Amino acid sequence: MTSAIIITFCSLLLIAYIFDITSSKTKIPSVILLLLLGLVFRQFTNILFFTLPDFSFILPILGTIGLILIVLDGALELEFNNSKLGLINKSFFGTLIPLVLMSFLLAYFFHVFGNISYKIALINAIPFCIIGSAIAIPSVRTFNTFNKEYVIYESSLSDILGVIFFNFIILNNDYGLNSFADFGYQMFLIIMISIISTICISLLLSKIDHHIKFIPIILLIILIYSIIKIYHLPSLIFVLIFGLFIGNLDELKKFKWINLIKPNEIIKEEKKLKELTIEAAFLIRSMFFLLFGYLLNISEILNTHTFIWSFTIVAIIFIFRITQLKLSKLPIYPLVFIAPRGLITILLFLSIEVPNKIPFVNSSLVIQVILLTAIIMMIGLLTYSKKEEKDTVKSQILLE
Repeated sequence: MTSAIIITFCSLLLIAYIFDITSSKTKIPSVILLLLLGLVFRQFTNILFFTLPDFSFILPILGTIGLILIVLDGALELEFNNSKLGLINKSFFGTLIPLVLMSFLLAYFFHVFGNISYKIALINAIPFCIIGSAIAIPSVRTFNTFNKEYVIYESSLSDILGVIFFNFIILNNDYGLNSFADFGYQMFLIIMISIISTICISLLLSKIDHHIKFIPIILLIILIYSIIKIYHLPSLIFVLIFGLFIGNLDELKKFKWINLIKPNEIIKEEKKLKELTIEAAFLIRSMFFLLFGYLLNISEILNTHTFIWSFTIVAIIFIFRITQLKLSKLPIYPLVFIAPRGLITILLFLSIEVPNKIPFVNSSLVIQVILLTAIIMMIGLLTYSKKEEKDTVKSQILLE
């Protein structure tokens, strides 16, 4: 039995690896293939009457670790300097404003048609308004530098701001001056904790000379994130600050105090940390979507009762997407297609307690929205690739 589980587990992850290395050529988001693989494997085990242990309790754990690693990976890639301030501003406001407006609009529909309180409607609406960095970031490898950086900033900030907004709504019964004062205090506190934790971990990273160095660092990041989360603070901010700090030490070397943590030593190790983070993120992300696909039923995907809602939500997503890009004066094409929903949507949906759940906002609706946005992104990536090929051919003809 143990050997069979190990063989199955390794085989599925190797197939997931094939999906990942071929996705840049096929333009098919690996999340679609992983969900389908998990679903097919579920049918296969049913046919063979092969019963696996109940892994459903692992899903939130994998999702949380995956989210940490994906945001860390994205943050390590980003350059933070004066030349990037315009891009960061566009990413921040281009994420925050649509997130809030879309959440309130969708909550209004849930409130009216579901005959429920507006707060419960808003709790259920927010997860659908967050761009999934776990799907968006790996899908833009072939984009030019500007578009790629914009998607990394936008999707990472969407995860962070979405979680902050979700927690703010769910933890407060009223939204007066005191609530916003508490929120401001929490933001100040998390920034201070993040800066202190980042400096301490960086100092540790520069001091460790043992051959095992990066796994303890990643475990420390996950540990600090989890402790911060217990106190309902926006812990993803810590991950983002740490990643930006380590990834931009060259820019920070002009400050004298930075020499205390031996920045040159850390810069040498940054590449190794990034490589390990990328590989760990792939492993956890693949396991999460495989397991989520395995736990799905075909009837949930093909649930006709939620079709109208899923198509309505997707339509709202892309109406806001086009409007946001136009107002931000950003290239509509191909960025308009990069608005997938994914891991964070699932995690927030799973975290909603039973009294706050809406009957028609169920797993069927969540998976349908995720699949529809992923399929639209796939179509966009395919057409973008063809357009690039045509442009290349035209350029070659002109040169000749």
